Amino acid sequence: MAAQPIPTQNLDKLQALESSTGSWERGRSSANARSPDTTSVLETSMRKLAVDSTQAAAGPSVVTATAPLIPARSESRSSPLHPRTPREGYGFRPHSGANTPSAPALLSPEAKPVTTDDAEVDDKQLNDEVRAALSTTAPAPVGKDATIPEGGIVDQYGLGWPAKSTHLRLQSTPEQQAANLEVLAGAIRTVLECIGEDPDREGLLRTPERYAHALMWMTKGYEERLATVINDAVFAEDHDEMVIVRDIDVYSLCEHHMVPFTGKISIGYIPNKLVLGLSKLARISETFARRLQVQERLTRQVALAIMEAIRPRGVAVVMEASHMCMTMRGVQKPGATTVTSTMLGCFRTQQKTREEFLTLIRTPSSARH
Repeated sequence: MAAQPIPTQNLDKLQALESSTGSWERGRSSANARSPDTTSVLETSMRKLAVDSTQAAAGPSVVTATAPLIPARSESRSSPLHPRTPREGYGFRPHSGANTPSAPALLSPEAKPVTTDDAEVDDKQLNDEVRAALSTTAPAPVGKDATIPEGGIVDQYGLGWPAKSTHLRLQSTPEQQAANLEVLAGAIRTVLECIGEDPDREGLLRTPERYAHALMWMTKGYEERLATVINDAVFAEDHDEMVIVRDIDVYSLCEHHMVPFTGKISIGYIPNKLVLGLSKLARISETFARRLQVQERLTRQVALAIMEAIRPRGVAVVMEASHMCMTMRGVQKPGATTVTSTMLGCFRTQQKTREEFLTLIRTPSSARH
């Protein structure tokens, strides 16, 4: 038996119905270019169905005024049915602690013209300029378009956010360092006595000296210059795509209880004529982690240091860590992790760039076994 052709009037109704439902969300039309200006066939049918069903339930003698399920569309509509809400940068946090300065507005820096016509830049000249910029006050713009805080992130000694006595530790002589260790060991001996231990028993005889050396090593980031850490690893490359180094292990000490917090940090940036050696991203993280820290400040310091070092179009840093101060003491919630992020430049102002970075750092790596 041959198939019967579809009547022309049914085809017309089907085409009218298909053209009137170009973009629908949960049964409600959205205001876009494909939505018609007049009431669609589907809307009319649904309203008629609602009225008929209500009258049938109430009986033929009862007439009930019923509001339609879908209101009639007005000819002129000033606002869409489902307006988009503007969002701030993903997970952006204001600066934490007075030691971390904040910029008035963290926007993408303007691309500076290359000194030569796409010719190779002299590496020695470039490295000298980078070293000088990191060792002195950075000539960053100040105002609403500033990316780096006024004065830069390094002081006259090349240290980033030094503590009150960091300069004394940096410039101390070997004799002063030995005297400092002796004072610190004496303080640890006092701690042992205060908690009820005997610092003279065999297992604790050298504990004060051991802990003094260990604490100085765990806080060695106070005496590391950023110019020394980067060590001329800045290269001129015409690369304008995202660079990501993820899952960098970091170990730090909580400044509130002086107990460890450990985790991983992922760093991404979009170059602006300059790229940074990949290992330097890990070294910068290590420098700021080897201090008394809070995770919020650590995340922001890493991002600002990279921003000042190579002036990229944007920097994104996400860190996830477990804090011993809330797992082995206090609330005692093992397995709880803390996630912080800092988005600068185009990562904060452009949602698609930010989403690409967040997707890439969560994608399983084929290099892992």
